[in-house]
Amino acid sequence: MLVCHCNIITQKEIENTITELLDIDPWQLIVPAKVYHAMQKRGRCCGCFPNVVETIIKVTEEYHLRHGSNDSDAVSFIDRVRALRHEYGSSRHERRQKGHRAA
Repeated sequence: MLVCHCNIITQKEIENTITELLDIDPWQLIVPAKVYHAMQKRGRCCGCFPNVVETIIKVTEEYHLRHGSNDSDAVSFIDRVRALRHEYGSSRHERRQKGHRAA
């Protein structure tokens, strides 16, 4: 499935890149920009970033479960990532909406 239309990147390519990053450091914080940098690409319209974040969460969770990481550590880590997404995604969306209304 094509995730990024601007760069022609598939879901599988993103999943493989995330797994490679996790193989280097399983507890690093992975964000879309880091995934794109590892693929030697850059976000253009960034409309795919919310889907990439969901893929990061899913792949990271599966990675830690597959490698026998402590479940409570993995769940805590994933919950923190989700909270950050909600916090920063919501505030960015609110700013965008306010700016749009003012125009």
